[in-house]
Amino acid sequence: MTIHRRRFLRASGVALALPTLQALTPARGATPAEQPVRRMVCICAPLGFYSPHFFPQQTGTDFELTPYLELLQDHRSDLTVISGLSHVGTNPGFAHQATASFLTGMPGAGKPGFRNAISLDQFAAEQIGGQTRFPSLCLSGEGLGLSWTRSGAIIPADTSPSRVFARMFLDGRADEVQAQIRRLDDGQSVLDDVRDQAAGLRSSLGSSDRDKLDEYLSSVRALETRLVLDESWVNKPKPKVDAEPPQDISNAADLIGRTRLLFDLSHLALASDSTRLITIMLQGSTSSPPIQGVSLGHHDLSHHGKDPGKLEQLQKVETETIKTVRDLLSRLKGTQEGDANLLDRTTVFLGSNLGDASSHSVKNLPVLLCGGGFRHGQHLAFDPQNPPPLCNLFVSMLQRLGIETDQFATSTGTLSGLETRG
Repeated sequence: MTIHRRRFLRASGVALALPTLQALTPARGATPAEQPVRRMVCICAPLGFYSPHFFPQQTGTDFELTPYLELLQDHRSDLTVISGLSHVGTNPGFAHQATASFLTGMPGAGKPGFRNAISLDQFAAEQIGGQTRFPSLCLSGEGLGLSWTRSGAIIPADTSPSRVFARMFLDGRADEVQAQIRRLDDGQSVLDDVRDQAAGLRSSLGSSDRDKLDEYLSSVRALETRLVLDESWVNKPKPKVDAEPPQDISNAADLIGRTRLLFDLSHLALASDSTRLITIMLQGSTSSPPIQGVSLGHHDLSHHGKDPGKLEQLQKVETETIKTVRDLLSRLKGTQEGDANLLDRTTVFLGSNLGDASSHSVKNLPVLLCGGGFRHGQHLAFDPQNPPPLCNLFVSMLQRLGIETDQFATSTGTLSGLETRG
């Protein structure tokens, strides 16, 4: 049998687009109705934090608050500081590119031939994403996001809070709703055609190619299921929120203003149960942010070389960033949900691909874990020279979502010392 290149590329083109949606498969073994809803927010600060102002010197529960933790003192019992962790196989020569593996844990980010894998949020979305209108939200303050499909393709991140707000909370006109239904119907019929074409190729392929084709067909079936689920949401009214639509900030240097918008939007998304999985890439502007006393860009300041003047300005920028985190935690904690609050039900993970931006170190990554029903109020310290994989924390986070797994990427188990409240 002759396989025409055009026919193969047509199938491949759809297959390449599918993993993003395949990761949106409705839940398998969804959380029982009587169990509390669990959520997760993952935040990456791509330029890290100055570690002496972040990590306590003491371990356990009796640690003294550092300058940045002092800002979070009202949430001391809601957070765990974790030091020493890193991703397996990350190279300091590609420290900035390591944002690609921040939530995937794949070794070798930035190196030639690197191929990524599914990110933590999309792994979770495969299990629980079908329970909400939006299986996940991928947000970013500067363009690139943190979410990757099972096939290792990056999922485009939303950088416009106003557009995301409109999708979540503003109902379309009746004709727009019908047009959306027609698009879904058309999509299903197209997928039927492509699936049949791909199945016809299987008998002429070798073992390796058949495996790839089977993965493709699985993706087609997953997308068909997703389209049916999407259609069920089309006619359901969107939730109403007591909030004005956000106004996007055009000033790319205003990293704090943009972060606040993304955090406010995330709170609304979680509180309305529009989604239960959010990733947020914070901004690292090269321009001077509108912060009093700061005259250099955040990127320049993070590569301070221990210059006192740069360190002083860097502290101002990072202080304002931590304040936005504090306010997000406060809003989540102040939102009641049944007999608990939203922070109790939401695991908030803040970290970075950089342990020390100035030296491009990828060891001893700053990690803050908040909420989610874990036992907090402690500093968990690991040996930076021989730490457990950061992915061990990811396994603990997945299990807290109710997902039955003991493996993610380079993990060797759950993170020791981290327990739940039950």
